[in-house]
Amino acid sequence: MVRLIMGVKGSGKTKQLIEMINNAAKDEPGNVVCIEYNPTMTYDIHYHIRLIDAHEYKLNSYEVFRGFLSGLYAGNYDISHVFIDNLCKAVGNDDLSAAEKFLDWMDAFGEQNNIKFTVTISSDAENATDGMRRYL
Repeated sequence: MVRLIMGVKGSGKTKQLIEMINNAAKDEPGNVVCIEYNPTMTYDIHYHIRLIDAHEYKLNSYEVFRGFLSGLYAGNYDISHVFIDNLCKAVGNDDLSAAEKFLDWMDAFGEQNNIKFTVTISSDAENATDGMRRYL
């Protein structure tokens, strides 16, 4: 399952995401992971959440990001929810059609492995592709 949150910079996406992450820390039966471009949420999220700096791992394409997520799961089958803040910035690619394909892959991967994904993208929701709209 994929949930997408879109909005322009300053629209409150990260604040909403932090609230969802902290609720997941209390409610999720498995491990919760948060991936962001720079570790700005360090003091805002619960200490049980695994916070990963995408910049540190040079996740510079959707292919690399796909391998990274697969490796995370291969190393820890207890992951139940992955939060990704500002997907396009983390990958360094603003192409929304490529983001749509990645969201589709995450949806299939999540269904297969019982993982929920919540993703933010800094762009007006009106810019979402038709395929992305089903995740909004």
